[in-house]
Amino acid sequence: MSVIVIQFVTLDGIVSDPDGSGATPTGGWALRHGREEIAGDKFRLGSALDDGVLLLGRTTWQSFSRLWPGRDDPFSARMNAARKLVASRTLTDVSAWANSGVIDGDLVDTVKHQRRDVIISGSLSVVRALMAEDLVDEYRLLTFPTVLGTGERLFPADGPPAYLECRSAERTGAAVLARYGRAAR
Repeated sequence: MSVIVIQFVTLDGIVSDPDGSGATPTGGWALRHGREEIAGDKFRLGSALDDGVLLLGRTTWQSFSRLWPGRDDPFSARMNAARKLVASRTLTDVSAWANSGVIDGDLVDTVKHQRRDVIISGSLSVVRALMAEDLVDEYRLLTFPTVLGTGERLFPADGPPAYLECRSAERTGAAVLARYGRAAR
């Protein structure tokens, strides 16, 4: 089992509001390069999405549950068919998106007891909770040539150190997809 974080990120590490749905002043930065830059399986999830579980926070799940069920391209079919866990203390009805369930209990314990890959998309509070427990095995970052200077960063200044090694990097349109894993200790 691996815990895989996937994020759209700017050169200065900002991950907040890449599509503009949060209506922040700098939101929509990933879409400046066109929708095709973020469409499809840009994170090269492949069978990890088929065999694993998608873990989302409430806000990301709510956004995705309005977006994905109405799509029918091959990647959307995979997203819709994937098993989904939602980390939320307030959300109870997740029937809007097939194969979704609310985590019953502690987030960290739930992740530790998974027997399949766990893929976290967006959901910064979930990512940070798992970072704090050193549970993230891999970061797949689609980095856009944008510097915002403000916004939520993937790796906060007051967060724990992360020693990573680059496993692969490839240009995909205007962005670069890089895969980082834990460095040998």
